[in-house]
Amino acid sequence: MVRSTRMVRYAAACASALLLCAGLAPAAFADGDPAGPGPAAARLDAYWTPARMAAALPGDLAKGTESGPAAVAASPAVDGPRPGEYIPPSRSFTGIPQAGTFFWTDTAGTGRTCSGSVVRSPGRSLVLSAGHCLKSYAGASAKRHLGFVPQYHDGLKPFGIFPVRADRIYVPQRYYDLGAHAGAEYDVALAVTEPGENGTLLQDAVGAVRLLTGTGYLHAPVRMIGYPAGAAEPLECWSWTTAWVSDDPAEPGTFPRIACDAFVGGTSGGPMLVPWPGGWAVIGVIGGYHTGGNTSQVSYSAYFGTAVRALYQAAVTGEPPAGPAS
Repeated sequence: MVRSTRMVRYAAACASALLLCAGLAPAAFADGDPAGPGPAAARLDAYWTPARMAAALPGDLAKGTESGPAAVAASPAVDGPRPGEYIPPSRSFTGIPQAGTFFWTDTAGTGRTCSGSVVRSPGRSLVLSAGHCLKSYAGASAKRHLGFVPQYHDGLKPFGIFPVRADRIYVPQRYYDLGAHAGAEYDVALAVTEPGENGTLLQDAVGAVRLLTGTGYLHAPVRMIGYPAGAAEPLECWSWTTAWVSDDPAEPGTFPRIACDAFVGGTSGGPMLVPWPGGWAVIGVIGGYHTGGNTSQVSYSAYFGTAVRALYQAAVTGEPPAGPAS
């Protein structure tokens, strides 16, 4: 009986994931533009020189800033490695085409960066990241040189840079309403990009990963990728995710948790990937609990459930993005 119940739950989770992968968007979709010349991409390409990209600071200032006893002293909640826990190592590599980094300038003109991944969508132009990285750019906010560089490494833009469309950054309304702490369960974002300099849509240029929802908290193996700010190359780490029930009353919820070494500022929004037929699927992004984790050894994600599914549908159908309450 127990085995039968588990099999039913597993089948239901798989069905939910497969429905999203099959795509429930209507025939007319809004997360892409017809291919054509990309003057905005040309301007961004000229602006984001190798020196400016290398100098960009993390957009996720809290991620990985504490370690050891300092992390425990900073908060009554537990965040980081457990005593004796094995922390899988990370390594630098040149990346994969479907993962990359956002670059933008803040209100002071300082370069900032966070990680992201291209997710499959009808309009072939959608990038997934963390809400705390991109929330200031939703609604009618100025873009300020905001673009996505797939497989950025060593100062290079192998596929060019893809501008983010004005008024097309999607963050859950609950994240705005509750704030980054109380709303940690909604820390996810989707950005719709414009064509590249030669008119090619992002997904056509680099491919995409599947977006899975409703698949639970336990996944293995998981390949996590992130871009530390100022590093020449991204990091990857192989590990597994488990469920973390928050013990911090300021940030309630249950979050996927993953142990991987050296994921510091800039890695927020980086994908947690699982093998999928023909490539990869994403089941989380660095964010959520404590905006991704106070230490560089343990990271978290918002759970990919109904809220993420609704956000995806809003992005692919072109609904007006949510924003801060007026």
